[in-house]
Amino acid sequence: MFALAETMPGAGDYATMLVQIVPIVLLVAVFYFLMIRPQKKRDKAEKEMRNSITIGDEISTIGGIIGRVVSIKDDVFVIESSNDRTKIRLHRWAIRGKEQVAAETAQEQIDKAGEK
Repeated sequence: MFALAETMPGAGDYATMLVQIVPIVLLVAVFYFLMIRPQKKRDKAEKEMRNSITIGDEISTIGGIIGRVVSIKDDVFVIESSNDRTKIRLHRWAIRGKEQVAAETAQEQIDKAGEK
């Protein structure tokens, strides 16, 4: 019976284990809230943006090419990238973002030129 009492941890041993585990748990929690969760939000927003692209949208690619979407088939886009209507095929994952501001300013410039 005395051997069983000697192998059971005492209250001091539990406190020592708790002191060792709590910093690790806190570190994991901080890591999750400062790094993992924000990255998941960014990935989700990026995926939604790529899925919302339609024909006629002006986009930029990860390689820096800016063009207007003329065709979409599954995950392959065809864009026109210049005034001479050069067409480029690219995958959905290669799109960095929509160029909404550039399209709006271009339309404003066209409207101003028409008024003069």
